[in-house]
Amino acid sequence: MIPYEPKQWFNLFTLKRSDTARKLAPYILTFGAYALGIVLLEKHVLHLSDESVLRNVTLLHTLLGFVISMLLVFRTNTAYDRWWEGRRLWGSLVNNSRNLGLKLHQMLPLSEVQVRQFYQAAIPNFALVLRNHLRDHIRPGDFVDTPLLRFNDLRADEHLPNQLASAMFGQAFALEQRGVLRPEHLLVLNSELQSFMDICGACERIKKTPIPYSYSSFIKKFIVSYCLTLPIGFTFSLHYLVVPFTMFVFYVLASLEILAEEVENPFGTDENDLPLDSICQTIYKTVHQGFEHPTPTVLTGKA
Repeated sequence: MIPYEPKQWFNLFTLKRSDTARKLAPYILTFGAYALGIVLLEKHVLHLSDESVLRNVTLLHTLLGFVISMLLVFRTNTAYDRWWEGRRLWGSLVNNSRNLGLKLHQMLPLSEVQVRQFYQAAIPNFALVLRNHLRDHIRPGDFVDTPLLRFNDLRADEHLPNQLASAMFGQAFALEQRGVLRPEHLLVLNSELQSFMDICGACERIKKTPIPYSYSSFIKKFIVSYCLTLPIGFTFSLHYLVVPFTMFVFYVLASLEILAEEVENPFGTDENDLPLDSICQTIYKTVHQGFEHPTPTVLTGKA
């Protein structure tokens, strides 16, 4: 995700790797050359006058302009909703990871050193494993091994987040069987432990359910057809100015579609995707701080 200051207007003069002008430059120049060819054809080859029937093509663009704007508004809103839902899910993962770490820090005796080390590493590990799972990556170097669970103990060709969540729940159940935790403790921990896979499933739904192909293809065809017919009618009123006019209209319409495509899957590595790396670092930092800091003294005596 690109960090920026929203109050600075001069940000619009900077070019990033994800800037649509850079991506669309070949197509913009192609449409400019096409528009110039149409102007030369109509004015110097066919010698069409301002009374030509082709002048009425502008009426078509007036009518279709509203339609294409509604389509693009719906497209961008749908894509942003997916981006924002992904951000809310990862925000919930941060909160639930912190809450689980705080609860386990208080519930687990200091004598259970290996178990405390396991949860101290496993909770941040889940965020890292989920990030890599959503990006279709397997990165053993991100995983923090503990005596109770190492990356080699997992099956890399299967669902890693599910295996790690199962290990955390299994360890809690084993603690209850040994009498370290009471049954009511599991009820307190269950909501956070269950939320991990709920968040994982919701993220997978966003990633694996893109906008239907027919809808996306229709929008692209609509934009191209709209821009191809622009210089045909507007040549009589704009003359050679129709060339930059066509290039600019194509840039605006195509940029909206490209931005929607980029943010509809917010878990990738594009510059406008969610900052999953920094979110994982936040979870790692807060969980480790929670386990490492001593438990405050609680006054239970009577006055």
